[in-house]
Amino acid sequence: MTASVVLGLCAYTHDSAAALLVDGHLVGFVEEERLDGIKHSKAYPAHAVTWLLEEAGLSPQDVTTVAYNFDGRRYLSALGQLPAHLRQPASRTRAFPRARSFTTVHRRNQARMRELSQRFPCARLQPVQHHRAHALYAFLASGVDDAAVMIVDSLGELQTTTTWHARREGPRLILDLRHAINDPASLGYAYGAVTEHLGWRRGDEEGTVMALAALGDPARFRDLMSRAIRLTVDGFAIDPALLALRVLSSRYGRVTPTFVAATCPPRPPAAPVEPVHADLAAALQERTEQVMLHLATRARHLSGSGLLCLGGGVAMNCVAAGLIAQAGIVDEVHVPPAPGDSGTAIGAAAAAWLDLSGRPPVGIAQRCYFGPAYPGLTLPAAPRPGLHAARLTEPAHHLARRLADGEIVGLFTRELEAGPRALGHRSILAAPLNTGVVERLNATVKFREPFRPFAPVVLADKAADYVRLHQPSPFMSLAAPVTDLTRNQLPAIVHVNGTARIQTVTREQHPFLADLLSTFGEITGHPVLINTSLNIKGKPICGTPDMALDCLVESGLDALLIEDWWVTK
Repeated sequence: MTASVVLGLCAYTHDSAAALLVDGHLVGFVEEERLDGIKHSKAYPAHAVTWLLEEAGLSPQDVTTVAYNFDGRRYLSALGQLPAHLRQPASRTRAFPRARSFTTVHRRNQARMRELSQRFPCARLQPVQHHRAHALYAFLASGVDDAAVMIVDSLGELQTTTTWHARREGPRLILDLRHAINDPASLGYAYGAVTEHLGWRRGDEEGTVMALAALGDPARFRDLMSRAIRLTVDGFAIDPALLALRVLSSRYGRVTPTFVAATCPPRPPAAPVEPVHADLAAALQERTEQVMLHLATRARHLSGSGLLCLGGGVAMNCVAAGLIAQAGIVDEVHVPPAPGDSGTAIGAAAAAWLDLSGRPPVGIAQRCYFGPAYPGLTLPAAPRPGLHAARLTEPAHHLARRLADGEIVGLFTRELEAGPRALGHRSILAAPLNTGVVERLNATVKFREPFRPFAPVVLADKAADYVRLHQPSPFMSLAAPVTDLTRNQLPAIVHVNGTARIQTVTREQHPFLADLLSTFGEITGHPVLINTSLNIKGKPICGTPDMALDCLVESGLDALLIEDWWVTK
């Protein structure tokens, strides 16, 4: 019997990625940037697809379905908005350029589908509605049987915010759309617009603005942001007089002259960060939190479920997600390891398999380590000029001792994790025992802004000693208030707002990291480490041994543990 081979793709936009299902079992998933070295890679994910097919022992001719994470036919629905935008003075000048841009994207999508047909001549092409792909992945990753699902991003065809009720009924999975908000009402668009205005790259550095927000006073621009992003009974709306109507072209800015006059001039990326920038970031973040809490309350009401799955780019706002978890709106909040567009490669594949078989795929729930591994790796004594490698017999104990001595060490082990957070397989680790390590990490290792915080990883059964969070956080998705113990003894993991974005670890999830934390706890009294991604600013998380060795050479890391090899300068 011929196997059903479903290849899910996120391609040709940003965060290119691929996932492979064989007879409903997830073989793997990998983001292209981790293999081609280009952050937020827009390429067709050639490296990712090649690895997946080799992993499964298949060829392109064996692929039976290619599931694409957008349905290009739905872009044309934007044309129906044209009369309304022409009637509104604030959006009139952009109405026709907007309509033309959506038509252009539709045409480009048709060309992309023809290219995919040529790459996979025996496969059926299945475009998948973008938010459906997000929603399926968010729900399947949670491992629960019944949940509200809330997707909040910049744009998927025309939708920007959707609320679903997902549930399992025997072998079947039911995913009901309960409410949708269409562009131009887009929280992701608004956050990206202000991010760009503040001098950072939208679609990449929104997390920097979230961190900066803790240093500012939201009161200065609170009224302005409330006008720019207005709450409505069933969601929110965007004021085009402040945040300009979206046109799918980089030639069109996102903030209006009125917004600039009311806030500050655009900040050049290399310019100093002033109090006005922090205040604007604070007002944006505060409004985002208010909107997300409002949407979560609506999701609970529309679904009747006490569990909430979050997806879409805005779900990466760990402060907002953490506030929902703390607010008592729902019992638990689940965010998948790759809530952004890359994860829709899994969601698209899941949608295609569900449509084919009537059953959900398996191998996704509560997992994040889906990518390439390098077992049996052998290094020469000098893997790079100036580097020295030696094999260890007890790597976890050796690493724990070095971290306790104050060293900052890269960790490269086992399968590559999914998503934007380092989750212990491609990490930079450091002891959180003094605040000086934060300055050193930002200045000499990561080469990023000094106000950026670092997240802790902690043994799950000890997490309550350090953060006030009443649920697991295995994918480092939720910011939570810290305890007095953390504030007094581990200041390096406390952000200015008194929170930490926690990763909780069990021995079942990650035996090596659990051993490391236990040993470090025996030495220092605290089974807690700083865990940040194995990369420097502007580069993706290291997906290959060569990328990891380059990171050691190019940064202020003291050492790199790559599988069981200890590499030093």
